[in-house]
Amino acid sequence: MSDKVIEIFKEVEALLEGHFLLSSGKHSNRYVQCAKLLQYPDKAAEVLKIAVEKIKDLGIDLVVGPAMGGVVVSYELGRQLGKPAIFTERENGEMTLRRGFKVEPGQKVIIAEDVVTTGKSSLETIKVIEEAGGEVVGIACLVDRQSSNIDYPIYSCIQLNIESFDKEDCPLCKEGKIEVVKPGSRQIKA
Repeated sequence: MSDKVIEIFKEVEALLEGHFLLSSGKHSNRYVQCAKLLQYPDKAAEVLKIAVEKIKDLGIDLVVGPAMGGVVVSYELGRQLGKPAIFTERENGEMTLRRGFKVEPGQKVIIAEDVVTTGKSSLETIKVIEEAGGEVVGIACLVDRQSSNIDYPIYSCIQLNIESFDKEDCPLCKEGKIEVVKPGSRQIKA
């Protein structure tokens, strides 16, 4: 199935090569631009069905995606699971629930993400959910390119091993031939 997912990602030009500044602050020579997949609802639904198959029996009550990357993923997972889907967003630099969204105490929640690398947005969202009394059962994502340990199960459509580097250790920066590009939505400094 991973070959089919890679084929779809390539078809929609979501697998990019170059010099990228990731939302974690790290640099990489490859980037997965999930927005290129998510612009095609039929293709996104087909890929996310893989994650749905992995999480459908977890007793999930609510799907929560961190904005920006998790909003559409959350919606599609919720649609396929027949569950409500909401999102967290940053207000004054801190992840929060807005727009009247609520997590009820005891609700079983799955976090929805496009790409999990360091898990920063997911962990910020988990904190919000747990402070509201929700129980996080895991993280569902399109792509797991995890570069750090996260103490929650990850249910991905595909796992990709894409190297990332601290700016000081980045071979592309040392070469100086390719300018760094920040394709993500989080506000960080190059």
